[in-house]
Amino acid sequence: MTTRSDDSLDKTSDNTAKKETGLTWLALFTTTGTLVCCAIPITLVTFGMGATVASMVSNFPFLVALSQHKALVFGISGLMLALAAYMMYRPGRSCPVDPKLGALCNKTQVWNRRVVWFSVVLWIIGFFAAFLALPLQIWFEG
Repeated sequence: MTTRSDDSLDKTSDNTAKKETGLTWLALFTTTGTLVCCAIPITLVTFGMGATVASMVSNFPFLVALSQHKALVFGISGLMLALAAYMMYRPGRSCPVDPKLGALCNKTQVWNRRVVWFSVVLWIIGFFAAFLALPLQIWFEG
């Protein structure tokens, strides 16, 4: 038999898990945006595929606006990643005592961590391509 306080604790942890999962997927979405806006076009131009980039820009004109504000795009996505990581690794985090809910919570945590770390890798690749690749190439050539 569960008490009212146990039910409210389960609901609270369930709401926290839903917020955490939503934030994790939002972080993945924003970091994927950094790839689309900046990293993929720069990489394609680097490999001599400028016509492909021209085709992308003509089909998706919003890429120009995103590229013009890439510092803001990377800043917001980095903030989202930091917030998602904090939600995943904050102190005092726990799963419900109920075996079914506890198992589901643990499974969700594992997948959330995978998505967050995948997002971090995407963000680092995008940051390197957008901000560091060209200066490093110029520095090595000069």
